Amino acid sequence: MSGIDKTHELNVFVVADNVLTPLGKTTAENFDNLKQSISAVKQHNDANISLQSFYASVFDHDESFIKNNTHSFTKFEQLLIGSAADAIACSGIDMKDKKTILIISSTKGNISLLETESYNTELKKRIALSTSAKLVASYFGCINQPIVISNACISGIVAIITGMRLLRSGQYENAVIVGADVISKFILSGFASFQALSTNICKPFDKLRDGLNLGEGAGTIIFSTNKKYAQNIKVLGGSISNDANHISGPSRTGKELSYAISKSLKDSRLSSKDIDFISAHGTATVYNDEMEASAITLSDLQTVPLNSLKSYYGHTLGAAGLIESIISIQSLKEGLVLPSPGFKEVGVTNPVNVNTSLLSINANNFLKTASGFGGCNAAAVFGK
Repeated sequence: MSGIDKTHELNVFVVADNVLTPLGKTTAENFDNLKQSISAVKQHNDANISLQSFYASVFDHDESFIKNNTHSFTKFEQLLIGSAADAIACSGIDMKDKKTILIISSTKGNISLLETESYNTELKKRIALSTSAKLVASYFGCINQPIVISNACISGIVAIITGMRLLRSGQYENAVIVGADVISKFILSGFASFQALSTNICKPFDKLRDGLNLGEGAGTIIFSTNKKYAQNIKVLGGSISNDANHISGPSRTGKELSYAISKSLKDSRLSSKDIDFISAHGTATVYNDEMEASAITLSDLQTVPLNSLKSYYGHTLGAAGLIESIISIQSLKEGLVLPSPGFKEVGVTNPVNVNTSLLSINANNFLKTASGFGGCNAAAVFGK
């Protein structure tokens, strides 16, 4: 481990987590299915979302995520509550403690209400992410005003970094970080307009990749600086950068994501040699994978085992960074690196070490990366 002369005020430990997706309602259920290479991405025909068939990971229409929906929570809010409730129950964290902060991550929230309701002042307020955040916070009896993170597809990682920094600074002792997104006609048509959707299950980093799949889901991770969790996995560091390049196209060089990776390693007091595997953003779009591979190479991580979970879950937008970090934490605990289904031949200029089978590994640290529209990038490091 490389030494950097920097002292963090407090260590931030992972206390509990949850992954709520079409693959399972707990982290354990999801990971068991992933180890069997089961994907939630399937072909769907749903005229409410698209007049054409599409590949995505979506919940059944009649699926319920909380027992009593007396407050008429939307599907998005139910996902937030259902995921957070499971993680909170496993954590012992008191949501009513003034030392506990709730952070919510999403890219689109209740935007689908625009498709089913008449637009007016009341609906404008209802679709605001702040409205959903207040409803969820009230459900759990939170004392502190919740924080909303909505920064394109890096939202989940930014929420993790925000929670880490708030706890390190001593402002709070516990952070409950939950993210969710649901698929709607608006979202699907938006990605279709970019010609970014695959006609099959996506193939991250593969020569024949032709776009991404979308997915629904929620993820929750709970952090604490309480030393009684000192034996748990830690979030070691994280950083954010921006390409300042294009509203939708990523940097062609990967220098900006590499900068975020470098800063997150420095923040973690690690070097590239200390990273045992990478959970990549890996959307399977032509330009994202090319940029990300370049960034990983610039960061001297091109030989490190890498996977993308997009072939299992699709792109879950504001939940992606959380879901993929949590699954990778489980991988770290079990000493396993999951494969990237569909990958056969390297299709990026700078080859990276895409994992193709369930790999047993003696790992101590992993890197999570993400990039999104507007040229935003984020990276976070977790370790034992």
